[in-house]
Amino acid sequence: MVNLLQGVAVVLALEGLLYAVAPGAMRRALRSLAEAPEQRLRIGGLVAAMLGVGLAWLLKG
Repeated sequence: MVNLLQGVAVVLALEGLLYAVAPGAMRRALRSLAEAPEQRLRIGGLVAAMLGVGLAWLLKG
């Protein structure tokens, strides 16, 4: 459970840093996501989830 919370904390820190350093780029990225076809978002989400699970599995050893 601690590992999960640490992972969430890292994600929040990185995302917050992106908004702090490049708010304009993040705004453009969000607009692009809003206009993207649903199927592309679904595939991107599945790929990201699989990469995350795979990386967590590798790091866990």
